[in-house]
Amino acid sequence: MMPFKLAVSAEMVFLELPFIERVKRIHALGFSAEIWSWADKDINALAATGADFTSMTGYLTGTLTDPDGIRQLLDSARESLGIAERLNCPSLNLHGTGLGEGGLPVQAVSHTNGRMWLSACKSLEKIARLGEDAGRVFLLENLNTAVDHPGTPFARADDTLALIEAVGSPHLKMNLDLYHAQIGEGNLIELIQRAGSAIGEIQVADVPGRKEPGTGEIHYPAIARVLHAMGYTGVVGLEGWASGDSESALERFRQAFTL
Repeated sequence: MMPFKLAVSAEMVFLELPFIERVKRIHALGFSAEIWSWADKDINALAATGADFTSMTGYLTGTLTDPDGIRQLLDSARESLGIAERLNCPSLNLHGTGLGEGGLPVQAVSHTNGRMWLSACKSLEKIARLGEDAGRVFLLENLNTAVDHPGTPFARADDTLALIEAVGSPHLKMNLDLYHAQIGEGNLIELIQRAGSAIGEIQVADVPGRKEPGTGEIHYPAIARVLHAMGYTGVVGLEGWASGDSESALERFRQAFTL
């Protein structure tokens, strides 16, 4: 039984192929596709693949907390919504701040104060209204700061969940990335159950190495059973590298979430 919609990040598999060919291969294997930044992509060519796109980056620049950054974020989100409509993509991904080269935050912070939390909440309320007007959902993704994204504010799953619950809109959900959560927080099953209806997407990769399920310490079949027991039927996205052959990695991903 396959109770979830399985998607694969085209940024991280079939790296020997041009990007459009990666999307076509993912689609041919029966998966939905996900992309990061759309700015460097041929949107017409992506739309012509016939692939089902489940998520894309929902901004190009901006932050949640300073006036200039907020304006950039909102302008960028509006532009991203136009691209999402062309790709018929229902969800757009956000982070606690803009990410630059190597996934490092454009504006790194060592501490988030009360003013920053209030500002982030107000910014996300505006983002959620944009999503509502466009009939799309923005997803706020948790990240790890120990390995991949040091200095990113509002990165922990607890942080993203608190902001989403404070906004309280069906057009702002959590992209619960279990690879990042395992590195930063652990207790994944309790975290999933606590997040509950705030989850808009689950993203996965194993730890260590950020490769497909079965290559590390996370027992993803147990995760799949918990999600199914909760009644989750949404997207589970592989955002990880292939440990070897990409097609084999995708099959291992499929098996991990087949009940």
